[in-house]
Amino acid sequence: MATSKRERQKAARREKLAQQQREAQRRRQIRRTVIVVVVAAAVIATGALLFAGGSSSPTTTTTVASAAGSTTTTTTATTTTTATKPVTFAPVAQPSPAGTFGKAPTVVVPSGAPPTAMQVSDLIKGTGMAAKAGDKLTMQYVLATYSTHKVIQSSWTSQPFSFTLGAGQVIPGWDYGLVGMKVGGRREMIIPPALGYGANSPGSGIAKNDTLVFVVDLLKIN
Repeated sequence: MATSKRERQKAARREKLAQQQREAQRRRQIRRTVIVVVVAAAVIATGALLFAGGSSSPTTTTTVASAAGSTTTTTTATTTTTATKPVTFAPVAQPSPAGTFGKAPTVVVPSGAPPTAMQVSDLIKGTGMAAKAGDKLTMQYVLATYSTHKVIQSSWTSQPFSFTLGAGQVIPGWDYGLVGMKVGGRREMIIPPALGYGANSPGSGIAKNDTLVFVVDLLKIN
């Protein structure tokens, strides 16, 4: 009789332990289910926000000059705002001497306050291919600044400079201002801070919010 009672007690304890284990497993399953639901909801909400942001963002129409004319594209802005490529540029009010293509030019920084908009003039018109976005250009250049009123950089003292137009490898003023320039030409560009280095000073002779004066020769297009 005592043995049967002890066996019943052991069986009861085993049953109680098994029940506790089942309850613990059920709670773990509930927690896992809740976590999955929360994660799924977060993913769905994030996707909804992304699509909503894309559909409600303002669109910007950009006209890009090219050798064959102008093309218009529409892009959608998301989280950043970039400068719109100008359609046309005012000519340089006080251009530097044209000089001779293939020889280092003389750059004259105009007197008075710097212009607020970019200015571009062809000092020598080229007769070769016209530059367009995606072309690899090889240039000679001279840079002067309004802050110093003198030349601070020149590729003529080292070697020509090559880059891909429109790929963001140079300041925006170059990417915008060299479109349509022809091989064999010399162009002067006065570039305001917004299309230059902005509030950053990349080196000696270029102040914060400086206006840049470039005279460039287009040697070749690859």
